[in-house]
Amino acid sequence: MGYVVDLHRPVAGDVIDLILADHRLFEDLLRALRDAGADRDEVRHALAAVLVAHAEAEEKYVYPKLRKRRAVGKEEAEHSEEEHAEAHEALLKVLELKGTDTKAFADAVEELSGTVNHHLAEEELTILNPARDEVGPQVRAELGREFLAERNRQIDADCGRVENVRLLVKRAKEQGQLDD
Repeated sequence: MGYVVDLHRPVAGDVIDLILADHRLFEDLLRALRDAGADRDEVRHALAAVLVAHAEAEEKYVYPKLRKRRAVGKEEAEHSEEEHAEAHEALLKVLELKGTDTKAFADAVEELSGTVNHHLAEEELTILNPARDEVGPQVRAELGREFLAERNRQIDADCGRVENVRLLVKRAKEQGQLDD
């Protein structure tokens, strides 16, 4: 029997702290995917839910508001959206594999880990650090509520299911964010 992975579902907070908490959660879940003793199937589905929900909430609320307030530029926001698409594509490979104890699974997890960790480092440096300096605490708290409401709505809608991730990858390809 699987175990329940805590997806951390707060309802308020500073958006920067909330995003960083999700980043640490991603790292923990990726580490669990590499652990042969973990319920990898449960972990991959939990990671899919929180990774997709997080990206969708950032793209819908965080990036547009930070751009509007000139805390980040258009290029940084678009680059982060492309990296979300790359992460979804790598996630799809992990979700579509039947077994979790194969070399193919290990290779797919390694690719996903590399993609996600690259994005986390870049986003923390090029988006979150400037936002901390350029956006006041009241706006960050308001943005935190919006981010969490969308993140939690996405999780409730089962956004990490394989069919939805396929649609996200297809849309990203159509929009030119991914190579065919």
